[in-house]
Amino acid sequence: MIKQAIIPLAGLGTRMLPLTKVLPKEMWPLGYKSILENILDECFDAGIEDVIFVISKNKHLIKQYFKKNKSLENIIKNKPDILKSLKYLNKISNKIRFVYQDKPRGLGHAVLCAERFIESKYFLLLLPDDIIKGKNCSKELSKINKKKNSSVVAIRKVKKKEVNRYGIIGIENNNDFKINYMVEKPSIKTSPSQYAIIGRYLLNKSIFKFLKKQKSGRLGEIQITDAMNLMLKDENFYGCRFRGKYLDCGTIEGYIKSFKEFNN
Repeated sequence: MIKQAIIPLAGLGTRMLPLTKVLPKEMWPLGYKSILENILDECFDAGIEDVIFVISKNKHLIKQYFKKNKSLENIIKNKPDILKSLKYLNKISNKIRFVYQDKPRGLGHAVLCAERFIESKYFLLLLPDDIIKGKNCSKELSKINKKKNSSVVAIRKVKKKEVNRYGIIGIENNNDFKINYMVEKPSIKTSPSQYAIIGRYLLNKSIFKFLKKQKSGRLGEIQITDAMNLMLKDENFYGCRFRGKYLDCGTIEGYIKSFKEFNN
């Protein structure tokens, strides 16, 4: 069973400005919990025991949120429901570690920042912009990993006109979605398929050696897609058409729709 997960949280949240100037988007409410807590629920339900948050110095509120506050607990000690929620945060905080990404240098660099904590052969990578409601996507990836002994990414079929918004996979085998190529935001004409990579990855720790080979691209970022393409030359990679409803919390419009979905 996969025991470790990385959640990158150091992004600037520019698409959500000015709202993210003070409160990180990962802490915005989604139902009765924050976006980030919904992601953690998925992790822990999938058997994850060790979560690495990659944060920036501007995201200190996230670290503060999971820090025990004894004085606050004393104030609300006669309100058992609220106290229970705080004590739950205390409990899961023991499963969370923090590492800093000083500059926003892309998803690949964020993953590299957490390398020293990863001990197991495989680990999960979850992007908090993407919420999967109704089914545990991480569990589905783990099942394929156990069967194929390989890395796995979550995929969904998108409209042809939308392929230039996503990382897109090329498929070697339509029966089990064995991947032979990945490309970041292709044009409609050059896209190898309509299957887009969604923010759930189950990766072999060999990804780190490939990330270290990557040169910074546009905007000085290290792209994880390039590293995964190098992995494909040495090992198998599969896509997982997950069940459940996909919700995009990466834009204001997407967050509003997601909020309504959780509060219907």
